[in-house]
Amino acid sequence: METATSPITLHPFTPSDAERLLDGHVDPVDGWEGGYSFTDEPELLADYLRAARRDGDPAPYGPYLVRRLGADGEAGAAVGGVNLFGPPDDRGAVEFAFGLVPAARGAGLSQHVVDAALDVLREAGALIARAECEIANLPARRVLEQAGLGEVGRSDGMVAFEIRL
Repeated sequence: METATSPITLHPFTPSDAERLLDGHVDPVDGWEGGYSFTDEPELLADYLRAARRDGDPAPYGPYLVRRLGADGEAGAAVGGVNLFGPPDDRGAVEFAFGLVPAARGAGLSQHVVDAALDVLREAGALIARAECEIANLPARRVLEQAGLGEVGRSDGMVAFEIRL
């Protein structure tokens, strides 16, 4: 299920998508702004596919492509990704990570990405969302704080944030 918050949508990346790309069947919607693509990382695709075959499709957790919405409301090229590392742990917490291609940074899209990720986690029944970033990554820290996540710890150059959903 796609999760849209103008100006972006989160599109689930499925095991069948990984199989298709590893088989060399690239669709025009597989393109990423700035030229990056999962097709450039076959080992990442293969690892994801092995895990899905072993543990089952992780949906609603797992990877999502972040696509920019056009003026017509149609999803365009991917500008980044989100990974929801579920299912929830014994506290009901799910960690997530997000990133945008360099060409999409600085336009305020990250806030929409984090808000959409929190919506997916809430709908999936997670009680706590958790994210980590490098201490030096001030833009990511600001985005997480603006989304309501609070700092819960630091170690090895990383800062951890959480929010109760």
